[in-house]
Amino acid sequence: MNEQPLRVVVADDQALVRIGFRLILESEGIEVVAEAEDGEQAVAAVRRSRPDVVLMDIRMPGLDGLEATRRILARGTENPPRIIILTTFDLDHYVYAAMAAGASGFLLKDVTPEHLAAAVRLVRTGDALLAPAITRRLVERFARPAAPDAAAPHRELATLTPRELEVMGLLARGLSNAELAARLQLSEATVKTHVARILGKLGLRDRAQVVVAAYETGLVSVGTPGTP
Repeated sequence: MNEQPLRVVVADDQALVRIGFRLILESEGIEVVAEAEDGEQAVAAVRRSRPDVVLMDIRMPGLDGLEATRRILARGTENPPRIIILTTFDLDHYVYAAMAAGASGFLLKDVTPEHLAAAVRLVRTGDALLAPAITRRLVERFARPAAPDAAAPHRELATLTPRELEVMGLLARGLSNAELAARLQLSEATVKTHVARILGKLGLRDRAQVVVAAYETGLVSVGTPGTP
């Protein structure tokens, strides 16, 4: 049986960017089910077409990509899509905020066609699109210890086992499942189980939020040895 094609919404205020991304994705067998030129249209398109992935420009007129991401991924939303943030900047506090809100990663708009298609396929599997070096610079620049009320989703850090805390710390340093398995002498299946339990206990969506939480709770700090 053939796998159902990936369904994508492209949200960007520049028509040429949307057209270019559509052509790239469709040439790779990925279906673009809707386009949007602002955040309001993006939210409506997602509700109407229920895509697997959204390519979301962070800076758009009216409702911007950050707020659109928050609305799409609001608690209680059933089977929300994965969101990849599009930006012309590799150090942008909006990108960090979008990751904290649940976006699965980010891409620069000058991404190559091959990388774009690969990124969409990657996040559909539930992984996060995180370039460790860029992610480290983002958290160094923008991560702050959460205020007491804002920290509520992460108060259950104490419920993690020592092994889960270890896995979370290594995730925050950018290690893949395969690298985690090698470092901890575990199978990749066991690593995936640990990651799933961390997400469940902390009420987090994916690895991107794990990275943010690790820094904001102080589990990993800027300049920690071994941080990429």
